Amino acid sequence: QKTYLGSVCLQYPLYLNSHCFCLVKNGMGIILFFLCAYVPKTEAGHCKWAEVLKDLERIKTSKDIDVSLYTADIDEDDECQELVIRCFFLETQVIVHECIIKNCSKTQDVWNILKNGNQRIEENKLTSTKSGKCKECEEYEEKNFTEFVHNFEKVIQRDCK
Repeated sequence: QKTYLGSVCLQYPLYLNSHCFCLVKNGMGIILFFLCAYVPKTEAGHCKWAEVLKDLERIKTSKDIDVSLYTADIDEDDECQELVIRCFFLETQVIVHECIIKNCSKTQDVWNILKNGNQRIEENKLTSTKSGKCKECEEYEEKNFTEFVHNFEKVIQRDCK
C-alpha cells in the first residue's frame, strides 16, 4: 500500500514576517512557493523619494546656503505635481552652483539630492507636459532657502502618499 503525502508546510521568513507555505501533492504549492520566494517584496510604506528627504533634512539647517529660489506652492494642483517636483530639482541646481562658489559645508548633500532626484525622475519616466493650469518655475515667488526646503519637503512627502 502506497502512502501519499497530503501536504508539507514550510516556514519561510520574509523580512520580519513569517509565512507558511503548504505544498500540496499536485505541485501547485511548489510553484507558488518558488514564485513567492523569488519575487522581490516591495515595501508598502516605502517612498521613492526617501533618500532625497534624508538629504533635505541634512541641509535645511545649513547657515552657509543663502539664496533666493523660485519656490512652488505646497497646495499646487495634483495635475501639476510632476512639474512642481521638476521645478524643485531645477532650483536645486542653483543651490549646487552657489555651494561650489561659496564652498558650503553641505555641498555633497545637495549633490545627493540632485543625483537621487534625477535618478527617480528617470526611473519613473516623469514626462508631464505643461498644462494650462501649471506654472513655469520662474512664475513662482522667490523665497529664501529655508522656505524653499520646507516646501520641497512637503511636496515630496505629498508625492509619497
